[in-house]
Amino acid sequence: MKIEHFAVNVSEPNAVANWYVENCGMSISRKLDQAPYTHFLKDSSGDVMVEIYNNPVDEVPDYRSMNALILHLAFVSENPDADRTRLEAAGATFAEEVKTDDGSHLVMLRDPWGFCIQLCKRGIPML
Repeated sequence: MKIEHFAVNVSEPNAVANWYVENCGMSISRKLDQAPYTHFLKDSSGDVMVEIYNNPVDEVPDYRSMNALILHLAFVSENPDADRTRLEAAGATFAEEVKTDDGSHLVMLRDPWGFCIQLCKRGIPML
């Protein structure tokens, strides 16, 4: 089976979706203009989607308090340092940086709402 999307319950789906479109190269594939304000965001390949919505039936997790290794959204980055600088200027905050023996460079950030995103430049590409 192929994964269609990964869903994330957030407090401000319109603002979150716009931030990812403006700063992470994503585009809106489909959205609802009323509650739960669902946005399906495609990555730049058009093959991966993330669903952003606000469903008050359950609470929005406190993403900011979660360890970055519990949950994060990883993006391929040709230049993690430049992308880090650009995303920090857009409101992201730095969490962690790792350089591995295989030449990988991984930078963990939090978006302005505390959700972890990872910038991945792999020494050995995974895809």
